[in-house]
Amino acid sequence: MPDAVAGRECVFSPTELERRVAATRAALAVAGIDVLIVTGPENIFHLTGQQTPGYYTFQALLLPVDQPPVFLLRQLELLNCRANTHLEDFVVYQDDESPAAAVVRVLEERGWSSRSIGVEKAGWFLPIRFFEQLQATVARIADGSGIIEALRAVKSAEEIAFIEQAAGYAAAGMTAGLDAVRAGATENDVVAAMLQAAVAAGSEYFGMEPLVSSGPRTGVPHGTWRRRQLAAGEPMFLELAGVHNRYHAALMRSAWLGPPPEEAARMAAVCEEALVAAMDAVRPGITCEAVHRACQAVIDRHGLTDAFRKRAGYSIGTSFAPDWGEGNILSLYYGQTREIEPGMVFHIPPALRVYGEFTVGVSETVVVTDTGCRALSDLPRGLAVIG
Repeated sequence: MPDAVAGRECVFSPTELERRVAATRAALAVAGIDVLIVTGPENIFHLTGQQTPGYYTFQALLLPVDQPPVFLLRQLELLNCRANTHLEDFVVYQDDESPAAAVVRVLEERGWSSRSIGVEKAGWFLPIRFFEQLQATVARIADGSGIIEALRAVKSAEEIAFIEQAAGYAAAGMTAGLDAVRAGATENDVVAAMLQAAVAAGSEYFGMEPLVSSGPRTGVPHGTWRRRQLAAGEPMFLELAGVHNRYHAALMRSAWLGPPPEEAARMAAVCEEALVAAMDAVRPGITCEAVHRACQAVIDRHGLTDAFRKRAGYSIGTSFAPDWGEGNILSLYYGQTREIEPGMVFHIPPALRVYGEFTVGVSETVVVTDTGCRALSDLPRGLAVIG
């Protein structure tokens, strides 16, 4: 395998990755874990730079506290991993082999099976069969969930720069999408414009598809485009992310084809007010819960509590499908007592619904500063009245 391939696609310097690995090892030592089996693609990316759409097949970084890491992956992904990382120790399995058996073999051959093995139990990418096979072989299994996520919560200056780039791509996509909203167009026309503009601006593939719907379909959360034709007098809901080096920034806006009903206009204004209240609350030292309460208080004061049954926002940064957010790291909701710090990044998307009829909403991706936060877009926030 040519040495020229090694690390040439990696978006991080070896020094940055070494810093992250050192911080993770320090956290493992505190947790009493000797070897962490990392299976979440975002966590793997954070520690190695590895990124591939092929994470639908099993991959794992085995990170000991006192030895070099080992990356286990499908044979087909090896060259990709060589290009995206600065790693040196790879173990591959073939398509007719059991990945779980390969992990167990590595643990045994390296003399690690008798040590305390941490696994990310709370992650989405830990197959039950793999865990059962690990249990039958390893003497001590510890829960390694949340260790790397805690280190990802505060972004570095480099990471924030990536997110700022992503925000520009999202703004380009949103601008194009709103420009494409007109009677007679289809939902697909609008999404095609959004995707073309965001990708042309520089975006990579998204952790989640744009959420775009029209008419009464907007009244169903997380609706996606289905060829429906737009008509005068109807609402349009648009939300998408931009992506730079796997770092995301998201943006939500709403439109109405013609003058909106009084109720919709009022609810859209409340969304704007709630967004501003949440952003005003974001500052170092307050809890994630406090931001949600500031947002919820505005909605409650306007008598719209039943139209808002969700968190005020979530952390955003590195993501692979099926999500563009980091809600498993930081959530702006009741009971979330972690204090906000400079360098955290949140997507705050207040949206109000008359279920089955319409949704209006507005959002910003914000970076926490030393004194508050700053939004990463300058697009108008009001309900766009078109035609």
